[in-house]
Amino acid sequence: MYGFEAMTFNIHGGYLEAIVRGYRSGLLTAADYNNLCQCETLDDIKMHLSATEYGPYLQNEPSPLHTTTIVEKCTLKLVDEYKHMLTQATEPLSTFLEYIRYGHMIDNVVLIVTGTLHERDVQELLEKCHPLGMFDSIATLAVAQNMRELYRLVLVDTPLAPYFSECITSEDLDDMNIEIMRNTLYKAYLEDFYRFCQKLGGATSEIMSDLLAFEADRRAVNITINSIGTELTRDDRRKLYSNFGLLYPYGHEELAVCEDIDQVRGAMEKYPPYQSIFSKLSYGESQMLDKAFYEEEVKRLCLAFEQQFHYAVFFAYMRLREQEIRNLMWISECVAQNQKARVHDSVVFIF
Repeated sequence: MYGFEAMTFNIHGGYLEAIVRGYRSGLLTAADYNNLCQCETLDDIKMHLSATEYGPYLQNEPSPLHTTTIVEKCTLKLVDEYKHMLTQATEPLSTFLEYIRYGHMIDNVVLIVTGTLHERDVQELLEKCHPLGMFDSIATLAVAQNMRELYRLVLVDTPLAPYFSECITSEDLDDMNIEIMRNTLYKAYLEDFYRFCQKLGGATSEIMSDLLAFEADRRAVNITINSIGTELTRDDRRKLYSNFGLLYPYGHEELAVCEDIDQVRGAMEKYPPYQSIFSKLSYGESQMLDKAFYEEEVKRLCLAFEQQFHYAVFFAYMRLREQEIRNLMWISECVAQNQKARVHDSVVFIF
């Protein structure tokens, strides 16, 4: 029913779309970032942020500040906004907003399982988990010895249960298996989210398909680069790629056989949207690839706000706010470690 959303969308979605567009206007601008990059101490950063929407969250924090405190409080603001939207939402928007959380749930599961493997304290690991990805039985993840136990004891009652069907094995958990589990879960999650958005139809389907396809392609490139030089076979690598996206299926065939970063570059340059990303990198260089992908993603997320009457604005806003928190973390770390010369290296300007 593409084109008819304007007739009925505002009955249930109008208020929340207005709210999320209001939240978006509170994102930090290039001028804010330039001022933050001039700061000499973390207290200067706090002082500058006090004039933004982060002010109420940081105002009662005593000196000396730590980077983790700044990131924690900024994340708390994002979580409060998300919970406000979720409590106001009706179907199918409430399910759409729940889907946004699942990625954080997967990251939290992997964090706790990896930490337990390296004999870290569970309480310490729980503090590092992203608040959006918390669920009731998360603390009991530490008891599992293999994937089957992980599923049977803990995850069977969580929204992640359907995604586990592909990676239940009796093999003991080690670093390699955990990474494969993370990517298998993400693949199942992205495909499920993609199908859900297709069912919604209209502008939501069109815009979200583009954003999720970009995410799937970025993950395919990262999996390829990270698996170069490991014992992961070509078939195993191919199984971790999502079954949609601009690279599906022929790009995946090429990526599966890549042996170094320049071969990855050669495969990706055949696709015009990704040609511009790789043209920014010199040969053999992969360090700046993450930033180039983030910049492209931010550009696409901002474009989601150009259309009305669709749900992609909620996804775009959450992602932009997460990018902003990453920027603040990088700036704070550079200031705290007296590395101001590198402050612009990883900052992705949003507007």
